[in-house]
Amino acid sequence: MTANRPVPAWLSDAVLYQVYPQSFADSDGDGIGDFAGLTERLEYLHWLGVDAVWLNPCFASPFRDAGYDVDDYLTTAPRYGDAAALAELTDRAGRLGIRVLLDLVAGHTSDQHPWFRASAADPTDHRYIWADHPAERFAPSPGSRPGWYLPNFFDFQPALNFGYARTDPAEPWRQGIDAEGPRANRAALREIMAHWLGLGIAGFRVDMASSLVKDDPGKVETGRLWTELRGWLDDRHPDAALLAEWGDPGRSVPAGFHGDFLLQFGGDQDGRPLRSLWHNGTGTDQDGWPPEPCYFDAEGKGDIGVFLDAWRTADRAVGTTGRIVLPTSNHDFSRLACGPRTPDQLAPAFAFQLTWPTLPAIYYGDEIGMRYVPGLPDTEGSTLGPRYNRAGCRTPMQWDATPGAGFSAGTAHPYLPLDPDPGRPDVATQRADESSLLHLVRHLIALRRSHPALGAHGSLDVLHTGYPLVYTRGDRFLVVVNPRREPAAVHLPDLTPRQALATRGVHLTGPELRADGFSYGVFAL
Repeated sequence: MTANRPVPAWLSDAVLYQVYPQSFADSDGDGIGDFAGLTERLEYLHWLGVDAVWLNPCFASPFRDAGYDVDDYLTTAPRYGDAAALAELTDRAGRLGIRVLLDLVAGHTSDQHPWFRASAADPTDHRYIWADHPAERFAPSPGSRPGWYLPNFFDFQPALNFGYARTDPAEPWRQGIDAEGPRANRAALREIMAHWLGLGIAGFRVDMASSLVKDDPGKVETGRLWTELRGWLDDRHPDAALLAEWGDPGRSVPAGFHGDFLLQFGGDQDGRPLRSLWHNGTGTDQDGWPPEPCYFDAEGKGDIGVFLDAWRTADRAVGTTGRIVLPTSNHDFSRLACGPRTPDQLAPAFAFQLTWPTLPAIYYGDEIGMRYVPGLPDTEGSTLGPRYNRAGCRTPMQWDATPGAGFSAGTAHPYLPLDPDPGRPDVATQRADESSLLHLVRHLIALRRSHPALGAHGSLDVLHTGYPLVYTRGDRFLVVVNPRREPAAVHLPDLTPRQALATRGVHLTGPELRADGFSYGVFAL
């Protein structure tokens, strides 16, 4: 690995906000969110206090996998607007101090991409991975070229050829990482990134970032690929962000990413650390995930140690070279408000997420307690298994209490059905109520900005695991979180809180700290 420039200053302690563009705000009434709709809502994001917005893929696509099947990396999807509309978005956001990041699908394209159509007709084209006889996971050629190609996810997403870490003469499709096709694809990544960075985009979140080099034990060659790309980025675009969908910060950050998301998958424990926080067995639930209680559960049977051990290991590996990103949820994973979890349980979760030494990433709508909506039809590839339907976490943003929730300017059916619950939360109602979850999230973001010791850089000392979770930040702040229904207590000698900064149900009397059910507290020492 080579030495990289420091994390860009703007990203160093940023609060990220993920927007699923087709579900955020519809300006033209066709039922699908768009750039102009998001532009109209930037004031809200500025008021909330976020530093950067990253958008799920906005490139031209057949949308068989919600845009993760790209057929033109240099053109925006017409459903969202043209390049001028995206430029207006980035310009307006920049004037409000908000940067815009795009989702880069680096490992595969749509089978409708001109590259793949050409490759499916030309046996000498090695932009994709082709075998001359059936092999595991390969799909039959759709063109005049005989043979089979390797998909990266769905069959309609052929894997771009970045080479194999281990070659085998008996399997000639296992080209080395410096073969012609892999070299062309590495160059294409730079060209795509340079194009959008030149138009004002602040960086990228890279989809399936660990998937590029195949048969790569320890992801060593994949890491070298990203290290090389990071060197180019540092040289040409030193203020740009590079974030990974890898789920293993201890590997991805030393490889060159500025940050990596803890995810419901990835790493040596296949995403268990994040699931041990939020996953209550409802919503998106995958076969093979062992059932276990999460820490932020009303019954109070979870073990915060699973997360703590993984975070400490990753933090040691990352050091000061990058950041670990902790999301509330994402477009592939259940929202915080899922299944039996009540609105009261969400406040302790945010008190934890926004005071832990990571970069927080808020999934759109989680800040008001939007819920995962079960039972929705498969939409643009949302269903991955009998108990894993991603549509439930992709429903339209709830802006107000009108029948259409303020999502669309027209009467067309939205991209996905609205939450049918008559008591569904919305921005307008919560913005008018200073006791709401939305105001708490805004207040916690403001505290983080005002007191860097509460952010990604401040030291951490965990004083009590179990219930309640108690820790100090920078020896200046005390944080208490009790996400269970039952009260909890702990003795904390030698701590004298000077000021309550954000509290609900936490009481300190001498050395005893008592935390009501679903309580939290942030105190200055």
